[in-house]
Amino acid sequence: MGKQPSSLVYQIFQHRFPATFKGFFYFLPISLALTTLLLIFIYISTTANVTKTHSQTTLYLQTLPSLINNIDQTSNLSIVPFEDNEDDNDNLFADPSRTARLSRASQWLLGNIFGLIDGNDTNNKEAYHDGDIFLQDYKQMNKSLKIYVYPHSKDDPFANVLLPPDTDCKGNYASELMFKKALMESHFVTKDPNEAHLFYMPFSISSMRSDPRIDVHGIPDFVQNYMSNITLKYPYWNRTGGADHFYVACHSIGKIAFEKAFVARLNVIQLVCSSTYFPSSYLPHKDASLPQVWPRGGDPPNLLTSQRKRLAFFAGAVNSPVRIALLKVWENDTEIFAHFGRLNTPYSEQFLGSKFCIHVKGFEVNTARVADALFYGCVPIILANHYDLPFSDILNWKSFSVVVHHIDIPVLKKILQGISNEEFAMLQSNALRVRKHFQWHTPPIDFDAFHMSMYELWKRRSVVRVRFTPSMEFM
Repeated sequence: MGKQPSSLVYQIFQHRFPATFKGFFYFLPISLALTTLLLIFIYISTTANVTKTHSQTTLYLQTLPSLINNIDQTSNLSIVPFEDNEDDNDNLFADPSRTARLSRASQWLLGNIFGLIDGNDTNNKEAYHDGDIFLQDYKQMNKSLKIYVYPHSKDDPFANVLLPPDTDCKGNYASELMFKKALMESHFVTKDPNEAHLFYMPFSISSMRSDPRIDVHGIPDFVQNYMSNITLKYPYWNRTGGADHFYVACHSIGKIAFEKAFVARLNVIQLVCSSTYFPSSYLPHKDASLPQVWPRGGDPPNLLTSQRKRLAFFAGAVNSPVRIALLKVWENDTEIFAHFGRLNTPYSEQFLGSKFCIHVKGFEVNTARVADALFYGCVPIILANHYDLPFSDILNWKSFSVVVHHIDIPVLKKILQGISNEEFAMLQSNALRVRKHFQWHTPPIDFDAFHMSMYELWKRRSVVRVRFTPSMEFM
């Protein structure tokens, strides 16, 4: 009886299936085995060069620390003293066990071979995560958002820190002052705290930094005293513990502003240029990234006349291990122009003559090079680990930039050369679409850096508000 099921199956197989079908089942295991062997052979062949690159990179990473001491002589450059704040797990000068992360390079190459990924994952073609929802929310924000600004008079001894500037904003950290100036002249400001979604503390970190009465070391004391004053004079902070309050900072020194007001830092919204995931003081769901923009007058250049013959371009100071690594690998390359120090020619020529423009972490993750690249129609390369990129919850950065890990510097050219002309055209087209979000205007215009920053604040507003009675306002 126990053999009947097997006999039944045998009889069905013998009488119901043709001989060609039975032959297929015979050759199927052999075909699968041969296919597996072929894929293994292709994998070994295509990764041979990557393995060689990895071994060279391991030696490079092991010897790089000793090269730092000699870089002045080899490159005729001086190194700006720096402190690397990143975790040891992300240190470029890693021990050999950490170089396993270089397998990322093989992912780039194999992805192109098997059609799994295309360079910068350029299947992400849309510049916005959801353009329709963004436009709908943006209109609502522009119509309803209200900000209460703590008032200060021109006679205040620190009016230069608390009031918007009277002159044009210039320099590397102009975004901080441009925001304040634009906000104070906008329809978003209300004098009625009952209408306010958010409360703005208008002190400027960049102004405090340059004020000899405060200086860098006095910033935490100034902020602590400011917090004490507004909590004693107004009831607005106390109702939420500061969760509906925000401040703006573009200089990296702003991260120490709340060192002496730790509890406040946990609640207050930070709109900052140095938006990195690494320090615990920045929380992306609470805080927001402000684009660092070097103000430029006039309209963007005519890109139709520019010929981009160079693959990639970078110029800047030697002030971080990442930039030293970029220098040691690519300073003598003919396709990637890595120049450390000031250029003898206008920067605009290099931006307009290069397909990709490299943003490299310096003292902090942020520089104005991202906005510069977009302004000149050059696709940004982001070499800044842990960077919470501006407007990343709105913009799809993979559609107009190439984000590269520090450890992939030795294979940077392979990554960029793996991007086809069609893919580059898509990246550049999207870069031109989004560059309006990285420009400041006086007065502001729709969808510029100011309005996008206001949108980020609107998304972080509290949904619960307490109305103030007259007695509460004068407590």
